[in-house]
Amino acid sequence: MTPPDNNLVEEHKKLVEEVLQKYPEKSRKKRAKHLNVHQEGKTDCGVKSNVKSIPGVMTARGCAYAGSKGVVWGPVKDMIHISHGPVGCGYWSWSGRRNYYVGETGVDSFGTMHFTSDFQEKDIVFGGDKKLVKIIEEIEELFPLHRGVSIQSECPIGLIGDDIEAVAKKTSKKIGKPVVPLRCEGFRGVSQSLGHHIANDAIRDWVFPKYDEAKKNNSLDFSPSPYDVALIGDYNIGGDAWSSRLLLEEIGLRVVAQWSGDGTLNELIQGPAAKLTLIHCYRSMNYICRSLEEAYGMPWMEFNFFGPTKIAASLREIAARFDQKIKDNAEKVIAKYQHIMDEVVKKYRPRLEGNSVMLYVGGLRPRHVVPAFEDLGIKVMGTGYEFAHGDDYKRTTHYIDNATIIYDDVTAYEFEEFVKAKKPDLVASGIKEKYVFQKMGLPFRQMHSWDYSGPYHGYDGFAIFARDMDMALNSPTWDLVATPWKKKAVETKAA
Repeated sequence: MTPPDNNLVEEHKKLVEEVLQKYPEKSRKKRAKHLNVHQEGKTDCGVKSNVKSIPGVMTARGCAYAGSKGVVWGPVKDMIHISHGPVGCGYWSWSGRRNYYVGETGVDSFGTMHFTSDFQEKDIVFGGDKKLVKIIEEIEELFPLHRGVSIQSECPIGLIGDDIEAVAKKTSKKIGKPVVPLRCEGFRGVSQSLGHHIANDAIRDWVFPKYDEAKKNNSLDFSPSPYDVALIGDYNIGGDAWSSRLLLEEIGLRVVAQWSGDGTLNELIQGPAAKLTLIHCYRSMNYICRSLEEAYGMPWMEFNFFGPTKIAASLREIAARFDQKIKDNAEKVIAKYQHIMDEVVKKYRPRLEGNSVMLYVGGLRPRHVVPAFEDLGIKVMGTGYEFAHGDDYKRTTHYIDNATIIYDDVTAYEFEEFVKAKKPDLVASGIKEKYVFQKMGLPFRQMHSWDYSGPYHGYDGFAIFARDMDMALNSPTWDLVATPWKKKAVETKAA
């Protein structure tokens, strides 16, 4: 085992201090709490998180509305999700994350359709309750095969006090389907993370009673088995949930609920009938896992299907919760794909080994993708989250190496300075950062929606991940566009 490089730790701490010096004193003190360097053996990344961003800096965060509508509820395909407020929040009213689903759009599935109450000035003055009732009645007439409606509140709703709960109860009785109100106004909380929490609580309060009723009346749609699991926190970006589901089914488990990529309202309702909850994106849906554990005694665990090392470890960990049959099946599945993974690594690792990457994404990827990069020989130099909490950073310590730079809610200035100083070969972040770094001449991969590729989960996904990293790093394009530090080196040599 390589001993920790304490010199590198000190070097990175000095870099953090240098970056902070550009801030006014008050901002410098605040941001210093969100930047750190990981030291091996520590169980905490040592950064403060889930705190309001400093006014005036460029942050990549979203709002509570984005967390509820854009992440948790939006991918539930057979429901219609109304963006209640002005059309300006329409980005999150439409499917912007490539949440793939099977169904006939506009008939029984509505994931890529945009429904909004389109608030005008008169609605702000007189309220939008009556308008909302009319919209839900029209939806029932125009889209009779929808299974329910969610009301996703935008900022003005919290300011003017529309009684969306009363509207939900009234219209639910009228159309005979669930209508779920969500107080996810964008100004609430410090980021989209609160929107996740609000969305989870709405499932608990408005959906689980339907399960209790179905169980009482013996009207569940399936007969429970000892191998039932609920797949939670996978939004099927580029088909990720399908890849995960195939693996789980291949080892003999039955996925009775998929929340919420390619998911349905009925799957939300029957989720409590599972024997185990498997969560991929811990940050967005750990709340509902805890609710399931408290209300129904259902155990839950986080798993990671990025890269062959973690896939094998997760399959074994999942199988350990079941009988010998599932354990044996897991070993067979791991053995079945090992040769294929060896070939993928054999092909791509020689082309990628020795490269470095800096990560900055949302919920799970800043830690979950680290082993996948390591499987290809790519070293992670820095990582951080847009909206993580303290428990996310504690989990991150299990994935990162000594001296890794950690940044919470990193500002555009900080991220650019870290990249300029450490000169990674690749930046893997979100769409807001993509073109900044590409214009700097740096290879970039969009890690929120896989740059229109995917899936990246599962064994099949790793092959696609490896190919995409190879295309990003080894594209001949980068020979034509030099990074600032390469330009400087050329100019110095010429002089």
